[in-house]
Amino acid sequence: MEFKAFLIKYAEIGVKGKNRFRFEDALIQQMRYALQPVGEFSIRKESGRIFVDALEEYDYDEAVEALSRVFGIAGICPIVVEENKDFDHIAAVVCDYVGERYEDRTFSFKVNVRRADKKYPIKSMDVAALLGEKLLERYEADGLHVNVREPDVLLTVEIRDKVYIYSDEIPGPGGMPVGTGGRAMLLLSGGIDSPVAGYMISKRGVSLEATYFHAPPYTSERAKQKVVDLAKLIARYTGPITLHIVNFTDIQMAIYEKCPHDELTIIMRRYMMKIAEHFAKESGCLALVTGESIGQVASQTMQSLYVTNEVCEMPVFRPCIGMDKQDIVELSERIGTYETSILPYEDCCTIFVAKHPVTKPRLDVIKKSERKLDDCIDELLKTAIETEEVVKIHAH
Repeated sequence: MEFKAFLIKYAEIGVKGKNRFRFEDALIQQMRYALQPVGEFSIRKESGRIFVDALEEYDYDEAVEALSRVFGIAGICPIVVEENKDFDHIAAVVCDYVGERYEDRTFSFKVNVRRADKKYPIKSMDVAALLGEKLLERYEADGLHVNVREPDVLLTVEIRDKVYIYSDEIPGPGGMPVGTGGRAMLLLSGGIDSPVAGYMISKRGVSLEATYFHAPPYTSERAKQKVVDLAKLIARYTGPITLHIVNFTDIQMAIYEKCPHDELTIIMRRYMMKIAEHFAKESGCLALVTGESIGQVASQTMQSLYVTNEVCEMPVFRPCIGMDKQDIVELSERIGTYETSILPYEDCCTIFVAKHPVTKPRLDVIKKSERKLDDCIDELLKTAIETEEVVKIHAH
């Protein structure tokens, strides 16, 4: 059957008290962004409900997919909308709805009625009982039966300015609307972990910018395009992303030539964090975000993370910190970034990795090694920052 409207349910937003309207407005803004490629829709809010009405023909599956990527949505309910609130008319529509929606009617059901319009002459419990009777009259012979405790199908009828009928609730991603939790800078590589970290932090309402470190000729243009493609995939959930692409080759070569090779990754990470923090401050970000997970590689031991963090004034959020690799892989598959992440184009971290990297670096030792860069590093950092490439990323 064709649905011309959706009822959108949210969860956490409902406990925001007097500030709830701000979160609702942010959610509606994100819904408009997600639905823009699908068609023209009207979105309105009413008494703790958000309704989406199609203003033209649209692709139902595309609309559901777009809404299912909007953080803050707990459930998506395709609804039938009726303006005629006469009970006999409602009963006829409900019976037709069940007949058209369910070809096999050998299931248990319960009717749940919400009467937001208190002027409606029949009480909610009575409407539910009467509708149940009408459904049994029509379909009991087909196997339809009542179970008020654990029904197979919960049929909901909401009587408001109009009558809204639905029985399906498609799960949404949950979380908080993007833009309600501030802004953060994601260190985005071409790997599996950082796109997942970006997804997870945005689910808490944080909007994103991103920084990618490019090392030509050691990393190819295809490696850079891979990261742009990953940013586009993340932007389906987060909204538009500003991507800062930094030429990191000269800094890496200086570190490679002047510093102990077992400390390469740690020292490179420290300068990456410095540069990302520079862009973050310029953009009004309040934190850095990385895809690191404790113990996954040598640069992600507790000691390594401590030494890396030392260069940052901003907090560093690591949403994947306690996740197993398989957990991260499964989430990347679910959000659609995995296949792009595993494309065989190396990033600058993997190109310059040491054979035997230090796993328990000492801050005083690392700082001593970095002093070997004193004659060149300030100029190299300045050049890297001034020659950044900025790409405005929108969803696929």
